Amino acid sequence: MDYISVKEAANKWNISTRRVQILCSEGRIPGASRLGNIWAIPKDSEKPIDGRYKTQDKQEDSKNEK
Repeated sequence: MDYISVKEAANKWNISTRRVQILCSEGRIPGASRLGNIWAIPKDSEKPIDGRYKTQDKQEDSKNEK
């Protein structure tokens, strides 16, 4: 299995590196593992759904505004 770094995941998902680190530490990225002081994220991982919204519709609306 191929892995990517936090920085690569942040660029792929258009979010900050700190947010990716938080998602990893919360266990919201399946297969992400900590190797020393870095996170290894599976290359085929999808961006977790934003928990700040109760429905998917609101999250998709915020994506369209960007």
